[in-house]
Amino acid sequence: MKPSLYKVIYTIHSTVKVNGFYRGIAASLDAQSFYRKTENFHIIQTEINRLALDKKHTPVIIIDEGNYTKNAVLNDLKILFNFERESSDHTVILLFGLSRLNNTLQLSIHESFRRSIIMNYNDDGYSKEEGRTYIEWKLKKAGCIDPVFDDSAIEAIVNASDGTARAI
Repeated sequence: MKPSLYKVIYTIHSTVKVNGFYRGIAASLDAQSFYRKTENFHIIQTEINRLALDKKHTPVIIIDEGNYTKNAVLNDLKILFNFERESSDHTVILLFGLSRLNNTLQLSIHESFRRSIIMNYNDDGYSKEEGRTYIEWKLKKAGCIDPVFDDSAIEAIVNASDGTARAI
């Protein structure tokens, strides 16, 4: 089996303060975390450099529930993963969240960070037919084989949920 070229780091610690976020990232990089933010900042950049340059691995940092991320953490993301010495990126950051994350990123305080985003994808939710398929699949996985909802009920569910799977 070919060794992975990526080191995946998954975090949902988006509600913590900046240093708590840093400590979580440092620990996920198998590095010692410290009490002070500046020390954690340094250890994260050092470990990312080590992975990227020495081991030829790209850290992929997945931040789930990004819509709850504090502004201070978002402000630090661009600084933390900015490696101006190199022309290539050392890290991939995937920031997942509900649609209000886009609203947060539109604030002027995040303009610099927003400009550094290479790709942005918005899920507009399920259509009525996609919602029907999703509901039927979830019911089947729950062991239900009989129809539960008629067409008007499915339409109401999809409309009330804005087509969002979690709300459905």
